[in-house]
Amino acid sequence: MGAEVGLFLPQLRMDFPTIEARVRLADELGFHSVWFMDHLTPPAGPGYDCFEGWTVASALARVTERVHLGHLVLCDAFRHPALLAKMAATLDVITEGRLELGLGWGSVPAEIERFGFGEASNRERAGRLDETLRILDLMFSGEEFDFDGEHFTLRGAVGRPRPHGERIPVHLGGAGEQLTLPLVAEHADWWNCPSYAVDRLDELRPQTGTARLSLQRPVGLAAGTAERDEVVAQAERRFGSWGGLVAGTPDEVASALRADVDRGVELFTIPFTDFATSETLALFAAEVLPALR
Repeated sequence: MGAEVGLFLPQLRMDFPTIEARVRLADELGFHSVWFMDHLTPPAGPGYDCFEGWTVASALARVTERVHLGHLVLCDAFRHPALLAKMAATLDVITEGRLELGLGWGSVPAEIERFGFGEASNRERAGRLDETLRILDLMFSGEEFDFDGEHFTLRGAVGRPRPHGERIPVHLGGAGEQLTLPLVAEHADWWNCPSYAVDRLDELRPQTGTARLSLQRPVGLAAGTAERDEVVAQAERRFGSWGGLVAGTPDEVASALRADVDRGVELFTIPFTDFATSETLALFAAEVLPALR
């Protein structure tokens, strides 16, 4: 069994031409997907410019050919589910099935409240996401429907066009056993295990139903042994707090990720600790990707 690799590329601290160049290169090099974030202001850097996630994905859809595009994760509170379904189906049709729909109920409650989306408990936000996921399925069916929920009421709603294929893959991220994993088991095609939960992967996996397994792994990649110590130190400074960090030479990184594949991981979503320079992407594609497939 092998695994595909996606690039997690938060759209901040880079101008758009730089983002576009890195996504185009990922497309050319055979990465499966590129993933963006969905925040109105960066949680760890409110002073930075931060491009809106859906607009970025839409713009890049027209300059790429094979790579899939998605978000880890779209904040459910930011968009009404009917509008989200319309946006998703439209982009999926335009890209001929290259959309990956990553969703979450909001990792930064203060951001949701600060921008006027209202206050809610974690349980209420999880309940809202549950209804969103149900409405998405109904919208994607292309058939007229009614919906009565605690958060949403729809009458005579219909979603057209339908997605390009039978289904847009739904990715749910997080590791909460009470609120998040039950949603994964009921609704998700993929469970994205965040890097902070890597050590609990085997414990949490049975709670995710039939969802396929993707894993977030920060990676610091050194070209060789001469650069290894410097790259590892830089990676630990920048991403050590995330958990799940893998850093070293291509052989060391490939060995670590291959062990994850043996545990059932089918897709990696990787933030590179140098923010995915062209040299790093090319090196990873040449010396690590083949070992994972």
